[in-house]
Amino acid sequence: MQLLYQRGRGLIVAIPWLWLALFFVLPFLFALKISLSEPQLAQPPYLDWIRDVDDGLVTIKINFYTYLLLLEDSLYVDALLSSLKVAAISTLLCVLIGYPMAYAIAKAPDNYRLPLLMLIILPFWTSFLIRVYAWVGILKNNGLLNQLLMGIGVIDQPLEILYTPTAIYIGIVYSYLPFLILPLYATLVRLDPILLEAAADLGCRPWKQFMSVTLPLSMPGLIAGSMLVFIPVMGEFVIPDLLGGPSTLMIGKLLWLEFFSNKDWPLASALAAVLLVVLIVPFLVMRHYESRAAQESE
Repeated sequence: MQLLYQRGRGLIVAIPWLWLALFFVLPFLFALKISLSEPQLAQPPYLDWIRDVDDGLVTIKINFYTYLLLLEDSLYVDALLSSLKVAAISTLLCVLIGYPMAYAIAKAPDNYRLPLLMLIILPFWTSFLIRVYAWVGILKNNGLLNQLLMGIGVIDQPLEILYTPTAIYIGIVYSYLPFLILPLYATLVRLDPILLEAAADLGCRPWKQFMSVTLPLSMPGLIAGSMLVFIPVMGEFVIPDLLGGPSTLMIGKLLWLEFFSNKDWPLASALAAVLLVVLIVPFLVMRHYESRAAQESE
C-alpha cells in the first residue's frame, strides 16, 4: 500500500513537469534550433544543421548570424525597448486602477463580492478579438467616444485617439486588468482584519494602516498580478496592430512580420528566444520575492 501511495504521488507530481516539457521546453528547443539555422527560399524556409552526408562524413553548420543581426540592427533593439516601455506603463496603469477595485471588492459585504467578481470576469465570455475590435468603433474619429464628447459640448472637433499610443494603452488596460485584479483580490480577501484593528488601537491612521499592514501583506498578489500583465503584454500583437496602426513598433508585431511576411523563420525564432530570456528575468525576481517572503513567515 505504501509503495502504491508513493507511486501515485510521484505520478501526480510528474504530470505538471510532463506538461511543461511537452508544451514549453520542447517547443522552445525547436524554436532555438530554427534560430541557429540558415534561412532559405524553400519550404521549410531554413536549412537543417546536418548537411553534406557523404562517405560517412557529417557536416554540422550552426548559424549565429541572426543573433548578431538582432544586436546590430537598431530596429529590433528599438522594438524590444518599445515593448518593455509599453508593458511597464500598462502594468503600472493596471496597478493604479486595479488595486482600488480589488480592495473595494475584498472589503465589500459577502453577498456583493460574487456579483462584483462576475462583472470583472464577464468580458472573458466574449472573444478577445471582438472585444479589442470593438474599441476601434469607440475610439475612431466618428466613434462613440467622440460623438459623446461633442454631444455634451466638451470638445468641438473629434480627438485623434485611434492609432496612437493612447489607444494601445486603453486596449491593453481594458483587456488585462482582470488578470491583476483576481490574484490581488484573492490575497486581500485573506488578510486578517484583526491586524488592522490592532494597528488602529496602537494609533495608526487609516493611510498608515494601509501602508504598514495592507500593502506589505498584499505584495504576493500584487506581484503575481503584475507578472500576469507584464509578461503577455511584452509579446502582444493583436492590440497594437488593431489600435496602434501600422507604425506601431513592438516585438510581437515584428515576430508576426518575420514569420508570415518575410518568411525569415530563423530571425523570428531568434526574436522569440530573446523575448523569452527577457521575460524570465521578472519571473525569477518574483520567485526570489516569494521564497524570501516564505522564509520570513517561518
